[in-house]
Amino acid sequence: MSRYVLIGTDSYNSISHLGARSSKQSSNGPNRTAGQSSSGAGRSSGGGWRLPPLGNVLDFADSSVRVLAELSEGPSVTMKTLILCGGQGTRIRDVYTDLPKPMLPIGARPILWHIMKIYAAAGHNAFVLCLGYKADFIRSFFLNYEAFTRDMTITLGASGPDRAIEHHGDNDEAGWTVTLADTGLNAMTGARVRRAFRYINNDENFMLTYGDGVCDVDMNALIAFHEGHGKLMTVTGVRPPGRFGEIEIGDDCIATEFNEKPQATGGRISGGFFVCRREIFDFLEDREDLVLEKEPMRRLVVEGELAVYRHDGFWQCMDTNRDYDLLNSLWAEGDAPWKTW
Repeated sequence: MSRYVLIGTDSYNSISHLGARSSKQSSNGPNRTAGQSSSGAGRSSGGGWRLPPLGNVLDFADSSVRVLAELSEGPSVTMKTLILCGGQGTRIRDVYTDLPKPMLPIGARPILWHIMKIYAAAGHNAFVLCLGYKADFIRSFFLNYEAFTRDMTITLGASGPDRAIEHHGDNDEAGWTVTLADTGLNAMTGARVRRAFRYINNDENFMLTYGDGVCDVDMNALIAFHEGHGKLMTVTGVRPPGRFGEIEIGDDCIATEFNEKPQATGGRISGGFFVCRREIFDFLEDREDLVLEKEPMRRLVVEGELAVYRHDGFWQCMDTNRDYDLLNSLWAEGDAPWKTW
């Protein structure tokens, strides 16, 4: 999964290497022709995408939006959540070679389950899983979920209507709706989102994230922020975790402070956890090689339709063996910041 750096200025954030065309158009579905441009703005003379000016990615810090978020006791409206689960996870295959990355375990449950629990804890329990690589593992997990999570009594030897499986008790995930959508074996992120359009129905907004990262973002504050600024997409901008210890040194070469792997203090990166208006599908086409984080988001930047929700709390993806070990260590120690349920 690609991560993109968000470069901050005094009142705005801009994604420094995202460029796009300029042509704002609104509709209720994906009907815009790829590469179509009404004005040609945003195009370089050579036909490529030019870099946007600073400030085209808006980072709203409007106090009224924050107050709305703070006063909200729950979601103003429940939203569907699309989760990208189709990638091959080549960088982490040394951990498990036979599982798709969303099914890599943290404790006894896959990271995908942890992500869904984060959303469900905030009141959003309708999910669309955009499947691809080794989709059968994810399908099997949910098709057999009751058997995995509940006690049961099975009457052996019975068949037909007499065959009895009685489940006992309940699980905390009762009421979840999980749509398992085949979005193609080799499709890139933009194509997967586009192919899930049919499951958004007439919803004005929906949430979107990757199937390999967890955080402790306040989902309903994020939604309130998104609804407050009215842009087509909000991305959660996070600071990447530090990989090395940081030493501060005085003029006399004596260490004045030492922090073991502190959170980075420079630019932000895209942490996923998006909120999108349905008009985002105007920026997507059903093309296998369409990467959401490239052309579509570059276009959003130039048109001033990408806002950044600044999150300074915990965020961690599972891209490497090191990440896998860290997340499992936090869970085993009972110190998992993303456990909001």
